[in-house]
Amino acid sequence: MLARPIRPSQKQTSFDQPAQWTPAVLAEMSDRFEDQSAVQILQWAVKHFDGEIALASSFGPQSIVLAHMLSQMDGDVTIFYIDTGLLFQETYDLRDKLEAQLGITYQRVATDISLGEQTQRFGPELWKNDSNACCYVRKVLPLRQTLSQHKAWITGVRREQSATRTHAGLVEWDHTNQLVKFNPLANWTKEQVWQYIADNDLPYNELHDKGYPSIGCWPCTRSVQAGEDERSGRWAGKAKTECGLHVRDNVQFGQIREAAAN
Repeated sequence: MLARPIRPSQKQTSFDQPAQWTPAVLAEMSDRFEDQSAVQILQWAVKHFDGEIALASSFGPQSIVLAHMLSQMDGDVTIFYIDTGLLFQETYDLRDKLEAQLGITYQRVATDISLGEQTQRFGPELWKNDSNACCYVRKVLPLRQTLSQHKAWITGVRREQSATRTHAGLVEWDHTNQLVKFNPLANWTKEQVWQYIADNDLPYNELHDKGYPSIGCWPCTRSVQAGEDERSGRWAGKAKTECGLHVRDNVQFGQIREAAAN
């Protein structure tokens, strides 16, 4: 929960709330939001979804920026992270630093399937043998359960991160989770994100200084070479660029879901 005043200089947008949240209406709103700052978009989101909105934090640079912005605002916003049990120690250390500096509390969300049980049901090192299944069990299912308790969520998705995110709207309808999705930094560049972190003296994951621009679970994350896509270190060597949190369900995920439920 957040309870800090919005700075007087940060004026809220005057867009009216639509009578119905539809993909078409949200696409039009996204176009209108292109002229608004990320802070203004967040203010609008919190105003219209107060107590029913959540920020999903990966503890990446974008998540840090959004958490800092929200910490300056009034409003009841859940800030959560998905603990797969396979995060880098540096990620947990960053969580603690952010809580202390921003005065916020991150809600831990995790699957009820332990790593030991996962091995028994799916075999050892599922992340190596079937990374889609591992992500679905340890990330996607917990996310779905958490989002089912909200009407909107906020993410750090940016368009330049990867080809699969090129067309991300500043606000859009999440077809898979059936709620409104805000991407306030969708039109930001990597340089803008890092400049914000520097300007506000915010902590960040130490692995970024060791060649890791995008950080997930330790078994599936490697450092990135110069000239590579910033998410190329995720699931390296596999035809996979997303964990499933920001893509629509497909037949493969449906099969994984059935297996996880048995």
